[in-house]
Amino acid sequence: MFLKRVFHRRIKMVGFTALLLSLSSHAAYAQINVFACEPEWAALARMLGGDAVNVYSATTAQQDPHHIQARPSLIAKVRRADLLVCTGADLEVGWLPLLLRKSGNGNIQPNSTGHFMAADYVSLLEKPTVLDRSLGDIHAAGNPHFHLDPYRILQIAKALALRLEKIDPVNSVFYQKKLLDFTREWNQAITQWKQRAEPLQGKRIVVSHNSWIYLEQWLGLKKVATLEPKPGVPASSTHLGKVLNRLKQNPADMILYASYQSNKSARWLAQKTGLPVVALPFSAAEKENLIQWFDRLLNQLLQVKS
Repeated sequence: MFLKRVFHRRIKMVGFTALLLSLSSHAAYAQINVFACEPEWAALARMLGGDAVNVYSATTAQQDPHHIQARPSLIAKVRRADLLVCTGADLEVGWLPLLLRKSGNGNIQPNSTGHFMAADYVSLLEKPTVLDRSLGDIHAAGNPHFHLDPYRILQIAKALALRLEKIDPVNSVFYQKKLLDFTREWNQAITQWKQRAEPLQGKRIVVSHNSWIYLEQWLGLKKVATLEPKPGVPASSTHLGKVLNRLKQNPADMILYASYQSNKSARWLAQKTGLPVVALPFSAAEKENLIQWFDRLLNQLLQVKS
């Protein structure tokens, strides 16, 4: 009888322990929903969150993040989000406020823990001294395309990892480990990119839109002309003629535009000058991590040289 009671007690203890482990395991692997406005932040969230996050990107690399429709499907996604990760600096001003308002999700509204704007954690270039709509689509906070600078990406990664810990404290150690892994791999990649990019130092470029200032600063590229007369204003034949005349006095090495943009003006100028045209991926493709994207971007620039 005594042995039977001991046996039953042990069975109960084993069952209780299994229950605790089950609950612990469930908490450790319960995914949090991340709504990313752009593919670069979706890719970063996956690299930092791993299996602990379920990430959805509102846009693809083939879309202009300035101009997105607040579709019902996006509203449904943002309604279920635990964390919103976007660029900020007014990049999404034409559609994100409507999504937030329609979602009714208090966890991701401005000033909440689930509201993460990458621009809050880096310094921005090209802050305008004058705000005037006649000057085109200018951003009051500065140029928002800082995802093209790997050093700023690292700053944002550190801040995002801390935010993931705050939202999901059960997995704090996991996020800390993922950040350490990311930081090590990212710094190694930066060292390699710097060595590979040496031939690009001083290369003179024409850009379609003023999207590349952070890439220019990082790689030492020199912008000599912009195909748009003003930010967001399509190039006219008159303006393109002026650019062509300018290049006769101040030659360039290549013409750059984002792969989601029209190449009409770039092709016209290429036919007149013989300059190579490069359609660069403006963000990570689906299922592509950030290191793979930067590798691809750099490869395309280096191919022009050869």
